[in-house]
Amino acid sequence: MNPLENRYTRLVGIDHPIVQEGLGPFRTPKLAAAVSNAGGLGTVSMPGFPDDLADGAKLLREHLEECASLTDRHFAVNIPVGVDGTGEILGFTDVYIRAVIEARKAEPELEKRITVMTTSAGFFGPYGRMIQDAGMIHQHKVGSTRQAVKAAEAGADVVIAAGFEMGGHAPSKAVHTYVLVPSITDAVDIPVLLTGGARNAKGLAAALAMGADGVAMGTRFITTHDNSDWHPAYLQALLDAEEGDDVAFNGVYGPCRGLRNEASQHLLAESCDLGEAGRMNPVEQIQWKIDRMQAAQTDGDVEGGLVLTGQVAAEIQSLVSVAEFVPQMAQEAADILSSLAARYAGVSQPA
Repeated sequence: MNPLENRYTRLVGIDHPIVQEGLGPFRTPKLAAAVSNAGGLGTVSMPGFPDDLADGAKLLREHLEECASLTDRHFAVNIPVGVDGTGEILGFTDVYIRAVIEARKAEPELEKRITVMTTSAGFFGPYGRMIQDAGMIHQHKVGSTRQAVKAAEAGADVVIAAGFEMGGHAPSKAVHTYVLVPSITDAVDIPVLLTGGARNAKGLAAALAMGADGVAMGTRFITTHDNSDWHPAYLQALLDAEEGDDVAFNGVYGPCRGLRNEASQHLLAESCDLGEAGRMNPVEQIQWKIDRMQAAQTDGDVEGGLVLTGQVAAEIQSLVSVAEFVPQMAQEAADILSSLAARYAGVSQPA
């Protein structure tokens, strides 16, 4: 039963309008497969910034193959569009996008499974046509209405409206979900997903009421039993988080949201004294940040590592099972909308 079937679920071939966000820079194939198996859309993330991009492309291919071995449903892959100081697209974007396309060409099973590519961080430029020519559905994450219109006009199939309360790399415009999403749904006629602040059926129902076609969630899916590749200390840090424990700091592509700790405090210092990182050039500083993200995810260093999370972590107190959670969330959201419709059915309309 698909209580919330709509144009987005039909477009991407899923049961429920619930998407797992890109959650780099570490492993997500098991989690992505679990979300897809539950009727949502899982996402395999880009595996960080290795010194050799060829090694990175190989690792990404391994993650894609692992996810495909764990599900017979569709899943997505997320590739940020990084740019340098002059606005030129960085090399990793080209290498990773081409690696995904080549993997689909080389293996029929991967072509069947990897049907969606999400781009984020910067404008996708010529890669939009490349993605669609490869037969993939193209989702692009935006942080403003202007960016949404630009993406739609450039041919994106779906836009993900990213509110500033989201975890990880947040939009530089700093517009919050409640303002951003209805503005974007009024401005474009392609499917829109809400990301930032959603964690349960109430968030999904609210997104649909604002004109969105579904939600994409990061923090809620991090805190699941199925996210077994990440260190338990990271998950526990999110479960322990309270309101006000998160902070936005300078990340890799712009603002980044995570827990307030030793690492994020370094990045918040007005003097930009990053300790060891403060003596690095900009490229080395980016690598330092990626390393600190991975230290939290892989080693459980939740004080010296960057613990990326959205503000919604303050409302999450327990791990859930994805297989049960996704369909239940969809059904409960449908019930909420039906209840509201019934409650206000008799309300008189103005003349």
